[in-house]
Amino acid sequence: MAPSNPLANWEKVGDSFYRKIPVYDAIFDEDVELENYIVVGAPYGGAIALYRDESKPFRLRDVQSSRSSIDVYSCSGKLINRINWESATIRGVGWSDKEELLVVAEDGTVRRYFGLDGEFTSFSLGNGAEEYGIRACQFWASGLVALLSNNQLIAISKYDEPRPKLLAPCPEGEVSSWSLIPPAHTLSRSVEVLLAVDKTIFLIDATEAEDNCLQDGPFKHVSVSPSGRFVAIFTSEGKLWVVSNDFQSKLSEYDSKSRVPPSTVNWCGDDAVILAWEDETHLVGPSGAASKYYYDGRVHVIPEFDGVRLITNDTCEFLHKVNDVTEEIFRMGSSSPASVLLDSVDQLEKKSPKADENIQRIRSSLPAAVDTCIKAAGHEFDTYWQKRLLKAASFGKSVLELYNSDEFVEMTEKLRVLTAARDYQVGLPISYAQYLRLTPEGLVERLISRHEYLLAIRVSEYLQIPADRIYVHWASQKVRVSTVDDEAVCKLIVQRLDGKPGISFELIAQAAYDEGRSHLATQLLNHEPRAGKQVPLLLNMEEDELALDKAIESGDDDLVNYVLRHLKSKLPLASFFRMINTRPMATALVETAARGEDTELLKDLFYQDDRTIDGSNVLLSEALREVDSQRKTEKLHLASRLLSDSKDPTVVLQQKLVTEASRLLKVQEALDKDLADHAEFFGLSLNETIYRLIRAGYGKRAHKMQSEFKMPEKTYWWLRLRAFVAKRDWGELEEIGKIKKSPIGWEPFYNEILGAGNTKLASVFVPKCTNLPVADRIEMWVKCGMIVKAGEEAQRAKDVNTLEHLRTKASGPAVTEIERMISQLRPRK
Repeated sequence: MAPSNPLANWEKVGDSFYRKIPVYDAIFDEDVELENYIVVGAPYGGAIALYRDESKPFRLRDVQSSRSSIDVYSCSGKLINRINWESATIRGVGWSDKEELLVVAEDGTVRRYFGLDGEFTSFSLGNGAEEYGIRACQFWASGLVALLSNNQLIAISKYDEPRPKLLAPCPEGEVSSWSLIPPAHTLSRSVEVLLAVDKTIFLIDATEAEDNCLQDGPFKHVSVSPSGRFVAIFTSEGKLWVVSNDFQSKLSEYDSKSRVPPSTVNWCGDDAVILAWEDETHLVGPSGAASKYYYDGRVHVIPEFDGVRLITNDTCEFLHKVNDVTEEIFRMGSSSPASVLLDSVDQLEKKSPKADENIQRIRSSLPAAVDTCIKAAGHEFDTYWQKRLLKAASFGKSVLELYNSDEFVEMTEKLRVLTAARDYQVGLPISYAQYLRLTPEGLVERLISRHEYLLAIRVSEYLQIPADRIYVHWASQKVRVSTVDDEAVCKLIVQRLDGKPGISFELIAQAAYDEGRSHLATQLLNHEPRAGKQVPLLLNMEEDELALDKAIESGDDDLVNYVLRHLKSKLPLASFFRMINTRPMATALVETAARGEDTELLKDLFYQDDRTIDGSNVLLSEALREVDSQRKTEKLHLASRLLSDSKDPTVVLQQKLVTEASRLLKVQEALDKDLADHAEFFGLSLNETIYRLIRAGYGKRAHKMQSEFKMPEKTYWWLRLRAFVAKRDWGELEEIGKIKKSPIGWEPFYNEILGAGNTKLASVFVPKCTNLPVADRIEMWVKCGMIVKAGEEAQRAKDVNTLEHLRTKASGPAVTEIERMISQLRPRK
């Protein structure tokens, strides 16, 4: 086939060239009469939605056409989905930049369709939408603005978090046209609306409606450029004005010579405006220059940020401004280095020596020429010219000694992906500039939504991006449409996804559950390696025990606690306890959490498990924390009752201790009444009670309590010792020292008294420590400051070395005494 002429579809509009590229032909069947439909397209070469224009009469051909529907097609005319619409009258249809279809009904209901499969969520605009009704809607990438019949405006800034907000009150009058400025192009970073009312245009935001003070209305169309810098206005006299976004300066004017206003006014990129009537379009450039195109039938314009798509029953075309690099190469008479380089390829194929002459002529500009050819290849839709330009770039870089080929390789990859996406069967006529904005991941998402799984996988592998989402979407779709039994579907999916990294079986299982196939969802979840993904869905599916077991198997305490909290809030307490009784980890976590947060639950748990000692310990702990004496006693009584029926020796001992604690409280109450002005004893331990009594001088009462509560003698002596030392009752301690035997020995007396600073009294107890080694007693004498006494101990032990050491510590008469002892032990010569 002969190559196409690269200049065949170029039109000069003012100082710039525009070209209309035929992308697809014969796209719609004859029974789809586009003149009767409103057509709305998704950005980046996305799908197009068709729905009936209610203002036009139509003949009922069949049952299907009698029902209102929204048909979703690819740009190549392939029917993707048919959405039946039985709700209120449609007042607006738009697309998000993620190719989500938004449908707004007259009553303010908004449906947001995910992907292209017909699944949707809905929300209401509120704010009087149901009362006054929606008149029209305008959309941008992530939000919309609805115009009510009372001229009030309602804005949504995020489709995934819809929070309808009223904009500033609008002026009364007839609205002839309106448009919006997306938040990305406003100083306030909030959406602003241009509302043509009567003779002027108002700029409306969240706080005020500003009159731009125009006098030439009514304006039939208002359209904002993709960058937000310019506004196109079509007047009732058939003139197109292009003004700055502040309405302070008119940049150009064009007279269409038509009193009938165009059906649409859109921007073609940021430099030209396209006016579309039924079968005629005018492309108006910056200087008011225009080019006209005529069609056999109705033409629909779908704006893109870098051009427009023109849709008719027969063709899909892309009209855009010729890129600078493309113009540099192909412009008639061009002698640019890149154009010469492209010509060199022709000469090389003819084996003409002129190829080398051309290279030598542009040698100094050859790197730039190679770069230009690479970039120009990206902007071509025709594969012939893509290959020619890349061949020219390849020839040029082969001549250069040093050239980084990364950009060449990347462009080759991108063009292969773009060519595959533009294929008639896929129907994604995305331009190079759109592809850069959409990103490879975004393109893969669009292939997934069209169920082009094989192409999506190949693109992902080719561009080395993760393919797990493709496999998950395929499996989810297989679950939805499959009619075979659950085991067969599960086996097929697991076999196909075996070894694929990053696969989330939780999402596939969720799809199965949403389809009412709970058994299949459970089977699929068994293949999900991450328990944190399994458990929430299992809980939603009412598979409580399985969810708990999966959480326990994971060993993740937080996950188990999450399940336990869910089950506790959902199940009766008895059922909850029965479920955790056979699962020690769950029981332990409930017990741990209850100790700090819910002691009533803890008591119920111990009662259910017949753990009487643990239950009584909880009551004892509460009793210890209780301030009120009556409530403290009641808690102890309950603890005792809990233990009363058991014959277990351990439990019997526990009950005895609880009974003693109750008896101690009664004694302490009596002490507080008899001996104290306020509660000094109540709630103390037995040891602390006796200690305080001795220190307060009530030794007889302390001794009586020791006898009543059978306190061990050693414990009692320790309490006496510390109480007397604390009150500095040296006389009582001296009397005790006269006793021959102490149950705790005499060393504690020495240590406690010495620690209190009474070295003289402490020394009284040194001779009584007969069970200690001599060296220890010597050290005790030294600590009391009695060096001579220490020397006597050493002399009796005939330890000359220790005596000599003591001599170094001695002073005054003690030195003489120590030397005498040393001389007595040393043999005479």
